[in-house]
Amino acid sequence: MRWSRRFSRCCLFLISLMICSVAVPISVDKTKVRLPEEKAQEPPQSVDTGLHYDRYLREVIDFLEKDQHFREKLHNTDMEDIKQGKLAKELDFVSHHVRTKLDELKRQEVGRLRTLIKAKQDIEGGKGISVDHQALLKQFEYLNHRNPHTFEVEDLDRLITSATRDLENYDKERHEEFKRYEMMKEHERREHLKTLDEDGRKKEEEHYEEMKKKHADHPKINHPGSQDQLKEVWQEADGLDPEDFDPKTFFNLHDTNGDGYFDEQELESLFTKELEKIYDPANEEDDMVEMEEERLRMREHVMNEVDTNKDRLVSLDEFLVATKKKEFLEPESWETLEQNQAYTDEEMREFEEHLTREEKDLNQKTIDLQKQKEELERQQEQLNAQKLELQQAVEHMERLKSQRAEPPVDVKEAENANPTLGLNREPLPPGQQHDTPLHS
Repeated sequence: MRWSRRFSRCCLFLISLMICSVAVPISVDKTKVRLPEEKAQEPPQSVDTGLHYDRYLREVIDFLEKDQHFREKLHNTDMEDIKQGKLAKELDFVSHHVRTKLDELKRQEVGRLRTLIKAKQDIEGGKGISVDHQALLKQFEYLNHRNPHTFEVEDLDRLITSATRDLENYDKERHEEFKRYEMMKEHERREHLKTLDEDGRKKEEEHYEEMKKKHADHPKINHPGSQDQLKEVWQEADGLDPEDFDPKTFFNLHDTNGDGYFDEQELESLFTKELEKIYDPANEEDDMVEMEEERLRMREHVMNEVDTNKDRLVSLDEFLVATKKKEFLEPESWETLEQNQAYTDEEMREFEEHLTREEKDLNQKTIDLQKQKEELERQQEQLNAQKLELQQAVEHMERLKSQRAEPPVDVKEAENANPTLGLNREPLPPGQQHDTPLHS
């Protein structure tokens, strides 16, 4: 599904998490908390950031994290300094082995980009579209392509800047994609109604309103990140008494990778119980694409309220501070998607106008292509006719040539062979004789 939760964390925040080897110790009452069975320690799985340079980003992170000097500097550098590029300057002090490997990674990435650009040029050039080279290069701002051989401070600085910016825009793009999805769904519904008679439209509209009503008829939704919402997870998912709810214990239980932070994926998993109240894949009225948008809205809301340093991670300290706020203890009601239409009437009107223009353009292109097809067929018929005439002319020439090549017939021999030939010959005028061959 296109709405899968690929989005994880910014590259630099990923690095900072790697150096956190143990979680914050939390006192847990073992008589009340059911601890999970001990499992063999497994390395954390790499999470796709959703960026088109995700593999390159992760490989650079992996190798930088292996350098002890860089790890130490990272540990002592705050997020704002990382964003401003101060950490990138430490690249000059990493080991020769790591620098060599980074050079190799960059050369591979430059080669990949050149292949992509060449393919794009071939495709667009074949369609008669002029290629905007500057626009192409702008897609690869995360890498200094003018120096394709070595990984320098500028490359790390570009990677930090680009990843931070692109990841911040990722949610916005997902919201826009969802809005287009909703408008297209409504557009197709309206177009379907146009194909029905009055009776059919009435039944379809009644069914549509019935489905909306069924979808809206669900249990109360707790405000995401509120005490009530987390207590429900504590009770239903963790199997604990809501009267014994403890924020520290809750954080420890749901910090699944034990790094001392809630990342976006861990936060989103806390909303599953709430989403199950609204959405059921077995129900006609429930749209799973809308469920993922609701999950995203919930996660964004909590991040905006709790993530005070805006590093896209919720630390234990940030979480504990949030649990003391009025919004946590006495939250307002949460408005779900059905109460907040994803688009305005004006946006819907513009969207349908855009679709109408696209349809007209496609129809015109279809007409043009049909005319081209007919013209090509006409030209083909002319070529076939010309080919036939040429073949006939060649056959005629061959017959003439064959006739000219036949030897002359001996008249006497012909008369001897057929005496009647001489009888049919006309008498010659006086002074003329029949041509007869001379024999020596």
